[in-house]
This record gives sequence, C-alpha cells and structure tokens, in this order.
Amino acid sequence: MAQNTRGTQTAVAGWQRGAPGASQFGVVGLATMGMNLARNIASKGIPVSVYNRTTARTDEVIANHGNEGPISGAHTVEELVSQIARPRSILIMVKAGPPVDETIAHLVRHLDKGDILIDGGNSYFMDTMRRGRELEAKGMRFIGAGISGGEEGALLGPSIMPGGSPDAYQLVEPVLTRISAHVDGEPCCTYIGPGGAGHYVKMVHNGIEYADIQLIAEAYDLLRTALSLDAGELAKIFARWNEGDLESYLIQITAEVLAKHDATTGKPLVDVILDEAAQKGTGKWASQSALDLGIPVTAITEAVFSRFLSALKADRQTASKVLSGPSQSAESDERAGTLVDDVQSALYASKMVAYAQGFEQMQAASREFGWDLKLGAIARIWRGGCIIRARFLNRITEAYAAEPDLKNLLLAPYFRDAMASAQESWRRVIGMAVDRGIPAPAFSSALAYYDGYRRERLPANLIQGLRDYFGAHTYHRIDRQGAFHTRWAQDGQEVEIS
Repeated sequence: MAQNTRGTQTAVAGWQRGAPGASQFGVVGLATMGMNLARNIASKGIPVSVYNRTTARTDEVIANHGNEGPISGAHTVEELVSQIARPRSILIMVKAGPPVDETIAHLVRHLDKGDILIDGGNSYFMDTMRRGRELEAKGMRFIGAGISGGEEGALLGPSIMPGGSPDAYQLVEPVLTRISAHVDGEPCCTYIGPGGAGHYVKMVHNGIEYADIQLIAEAYDLLRTALSLDAGELAKIFARWNEGDLESYLIQITAEVLAKHDATTGKPLVDVILDEAAQKGTGKWASQSALDLGIPVTAITEAVFSRFLSALKADRQTASKVLSGPSQSAESDERAGTLVDDVQSALYASKMVAYAQGFEQMQAASREFGWDLKLGAIARIWRGGCIIRARFLNRITEAYAAEPDLKNLLLAPYFRDAMASAQESWRRVIGMAVDRGIPAPAFSSALAYYDGYRRERLPANLIQGLRDYFGAHTYHRIDRQGAFHTRWAQDGQEVEIS
C-alpha cells in the first residue's frame, strides 16, 4: 500500500476522528470487504470516515491502517454523519438481507434530503428496487452497487456495477471509478442502469462464476479420474492453460490451489478438503430469475444443483457402497495427451455457453425492467478486478461493439467459429465421461444447450401434442395461423380455437 499513499501523508496529518465535514465518503461495516474498500478509498487520498456497530472493530481498523491515507473513525452513526461533507455519500457493507434494512433505518434518522446511500453487498435486486423507492420518498438517493473482486479486489481495485439513481451516480462516479480496477486505462466501473440493475448484473456475474467454477472442477475431475493424475501434475496443466485462450483469474488460482501442500499432512491441500461446496445464494437467485424470464441458463443451474448434490455427503457415502457404475481403467498413454487437449477445448466451449446464457439473461431482464443494459460495457468492466476476469471477455466486448443488439453471443463470428472447432473434442470428452461414469453435468448441459440452440426443429411438437391431449392446452400449426385443439379421446377431430 505504501506506493499508493506517499502523496497523502501531509493530508493524513490533518485528519482526526470527529472533525465535522472532514470526509468525502463514509463506509459502514468493517468486515474484510468494507475495511479493504475504505483502505482503498483512503489510499487514493480521498478522505473517508468509517463506522462499525462494534466500536472495537472501528478502533482496530484505525490503529492498523490509519496511516495509509485520510481515514477517520466514528463510534456512533451521529458522529459518522457529522464527519462527512454534504451531500453525504455513505457505502454500506453489511450482510445482505435484513441487516441492510436495519442499517438504512439507523442511518436515515440522521441524514438530510439529497444524501446518498450505496449498498455494496450482494443484495437481491428486488430488495434494491424497494429500498430505492422508499429512500426516494424520503428525498434521499440510493445506489445498489455490485462489487466483485473479493478481499484483494476490494483493496487493490474491484469491478464495480452501480445501478439506481443516475444523478447520485454522477456525484459518486469520481470516487468509484478511481478505486476500481483499470484495464488499458479504462476503469472497471460504469453506470449500469436504474433501479436494481446494478445488483442484477452482479447476480448474473455470480451465476456465471458458479458455472465457471463448476466447469473447472469437472475438468479437474475428468483428468484426475481418467488419467490418474495427481494434484501437482494437474497444477502444471492448468498453469499451461492459463497461458492461452483460457487465461483467467479462476484458471490461475486453480493452478495455485492444486499446487498447495497441507502443512499438517504433507499431502496436496485439495486432497484433504471436504468435498462439500457452500454457497451464499446469488447463483440460486440467478437461476430463479432466469426461470421467471424464460431463459435457459442451464450451465448456471447445473452448477447450483451440483453444489446441492455435493452437500449430500452422507447420502453419497451410502450410495457409493450400494450403486454400481462402469469399470474403471486408466486411459492409455497414447490417449492421455489427446484427452488433456480435448478437455481444454471442452472447457473453453462450455465456458462460452455459460457466458452466452448469462448475457442472454441480462438482455431479457433489461427488456423486462426497462433498464437499457449496455452488454458490451458490462463485459468491458468485467475484464479487471472481478472474479470472472479473463482474456475471453475482450472477445465479448468486441462482439457487442460490432453488433450491440446481438441476440446470442454464440452467433457472433468468433464464437461461432470457436464452437465449431471445439465441438469434436467436446463430444469426445462427454462420451468418455459417460463411459467412465464421471459426472460432468455442466459440460453435458452446455453441449445439450448448444445442440438444442442450433436445431431448427426440436421435439417440442410432441410435448405440445401431449399437453393438448391431457389438458386441452391447444397447439399451433406450421402450415397456418391460429390455435388448435384435437378432440383426442372423443371423435379425433381438430377444431380451431382462435
């Protein structure tokens, strides 16, 4: 941090806890993310006041980091508010749900009309929309800002997705863009849209993150199981993949996780981690919203279901002793090199599907809620700071720059050609997984989506015929307009309904 704070030492000396109107920004909630964002703000020379419900935590942050920039502590909400210049801008970094409402209610009693509250947590977008309406009725302004990058990103530069009041964003834009990550000189922060748009985009970001992580886990499992590779060998493979088209933060840290050894046992740490994956709900929200919108985000949903399945550890232990599968035998040495390359191609193709589905979901939500989301701009701010940052996002940015109203990323020339070149490897990998009894739900669902999307005619005609038979739900014909019903169990005659 020293490199970022040399220019602020003179200013720091003049800032003391409790000085009225001293700060340009406030942060409420000093867990790791809130603390690091406050440190990030202060390191840029921007005076910031911080408050935590537990005063000891506030004092700890000031004691440990007060020399990093103009950062002041407050022991009460009243004191915090008194330290911030009007119109006040306060970033709330508390657990999503009721704690956000409680914090807002506590703050509002001490704020004035025109003040700005920013929720930087992983709040549900509908809650954000409600809070915005409630605060607007009181004459205050609200921003729901998705912030991605984890604790390191919060400190060094995250990707920030602010939505809500556009005039409020204009006031806080200089701070948010300055503390965000930068790629090619551009900040990884842009106004997303009104209402809950910012938190919606962050929710989809997290859903894509779920899918991305699940696909990586399946690639790891396929190679580990089929080729009997150990964690160290797999670490080298992922490190090599990170030098090509798959270059990304998640591939990079996969190699690092696989290379890490446990200090207690001496074994690879990944081999002593319990195989139960936790979650905080954003992936599930993304799937639920996609169902409401009628968008098939199969990769995200399979990733959520896979975490649910992983949580059934005791059941799986019982089933492993009861249920049989195919015989297990390692691939031949001749096949090994080909399989590694095939899995790399399958991972890339499946990843393209996951992103295509996520962007299609955001496009549908934009229409549903009138947000006018700029998908190319979203891809651009995801190139740095956030968990799913990757070289791949440059291709998405380029695709939307060439065709802003692109219906589906898979139709863009680059993605069309990349899918075509990867699909034979992709099919071989899934065939091998089925033959060997290795679960690959995200790989498989991604390919099924691709095959379904490229089919001019699907068997939904039979589905609709069956629905009409048992429920008189009607059907449409390919040769003339109107809705029709066949009296299947009566006289078999077709009647036109409309």
